[in-house]
Amino acid sequence: MNGNFLGLRAIVTGAGSGIGLEVARQLKDEGAEVIGLDIEPGLFSGLGKFVLCDVSLEQSVKQATGEISKIWGGSLDILINNAGIGAVGSVVDSSPEDWERVFGINVFGAARIVRYLYPHLVKGRSPVIVNVCSVAAAIGIPKRAVYSASKGALESLTRSMASDFLSEGIRVNGVNPGTADTPWVQRLLDQTSDPEVERKRLEARQPIGRLVSAREVAHAILYLASPISLSTTGTILAVDGGMASLQVPRE
Repeated sequence: MNGNFLGLRAIVTGAGSGIGLEVARQLKDEGAEVIGLDIEPGLFSGLGKFVLCDVSLEQSVKQATGEISKIWGGSLDILINNAGIGAVGSVVDSSPEDWERVFGINVFGAARIVRYLYPHLVKGRSPVIVNVCSVAAAIGIPKRAVYSASKGALESLTRSMASDFLSEGIRVNGVNPGTADTPWVQRLLDQTSDPEVERKRLEARQPIGRLVSAREVAHAILYLASPISLSTTGTILAVDGGMASLQVPRE
């Protein structure tokens, strides 16, 4: 622990599992006060205050903001937009409901959270937003049309917000993880006919030969959120095992 986050207030969406849970753990270990938002607490217990929130619903975010105000009052230093869902299929396979559901959380949900918490961020110390995007925004991945489109939109939104919030001193950055070893990915694998074979395929398509860990992604998020990274805004940091920039070596 280096104390860079000591006394800072952080909110993490999707904090009940996976990357969000690991971000909350690392922030707590570095001295931050943490509020976790999710549709269920999962393993968040003991890391800070938990507030029930479905980012896809306006009323839920409004109620959660009220709870946050009761807990902390006016200021917020760090907002991690991590809540997200996926979808499998091409444009042809995907239904209107798929588009509405995925964009409702991955894009509109992130924008909704920022809109409600903006008044708190402007009162924070060196305030910062970090959005969890995806390598799918940068490369074409088969059967991920809706998910890729949503993460591409979130990456663009990240840069737009970074520009809009310069005058308020709010930094906005993003991370592009590769396929991460999280419960969400495991649930996708469990839907396949042979999860073990599919996992090996996912590992093989990443140049480093394994899935990215939640710990690695969280470490990158903390760098972007750190109050000593004040010159870093409008930046998308790849934590993808080389997927977007390297070819898998062939024998």
